Amino acid sequence: MAEIYMYADETGDLGVPGIPGVSRYFGFGMAVFRGDHGERIWQGLRLRCDLERRGVNLPKGLHAKNDSQSTRSEVFDLIGQQRPRLDATFLCKTNAHPSVRERQQWLYKLAWYSHFRQIVCQVSAPGDTLYVIAATLTTSRKIMNASEALKDVCRRFAADREIVLCVWDAQSAWGIQVADYSLWATQRFLEERPCKWFESHIKPQLCSLLTPWGTA
Repeated sequence: MAEIYMYADETGDLGVPGIPGVSRYFGFGMAVFRGDHGERIWQGLRLRCDLERRGVNLPKGLHAKNDSQSTRSEVFDLIGQQRPRLDATFLCKTNAHPSVRERQQWLYKLAWYSHFRQIVCQVSAPGDTLYVIAATLTTSRKIMNASEALKDVCRRFAADREIVLCVWDAQSAWGIQVADYSLWATQRFLEERPCKWFESHIKPQLCSLLTPWGTA
């Protein structure tokens, strides 16, 4: 029996596609570490502290969308060295059934279900313990609804595995920040936008890139 740590983050908004400023995709990404990975957590903390020492203010942790190019470069270098398993699932919102487009909770849950069901049996076996450490959303209502959606999907796969769901703030876990960075790079690749780190630092560890609703 093994212990697997699955760090998950989401990307994109839950808005109806076609409105200016609303994302084309909603997706989940995951960074998976097997067993004891304390040294890699320490490396992430050490990098964050060293960046602060050099004048980079990071009170809310690392976030690829907001970080500078130089900070991104250092974070991607560390992810490349650590080599976690990475997976991503993107739902193209313009191809969603109309009933899904109008119900944000359904979109969130479908994205999580599409992602989790593909990965759980690939990274674990019956009898294993999975710690699913997922990033919280930003508003109280979304946190409540998202937590229930996460729990419901996890329960569906818990018959022969112990699944422990932890819904944490992203800045509290290095693994969530790894998932965030991998999602950011993968989405840019999917949308054909430049990302100089995807081919060298993310793609070698990206075990799956799923687009079950096609692409935009």
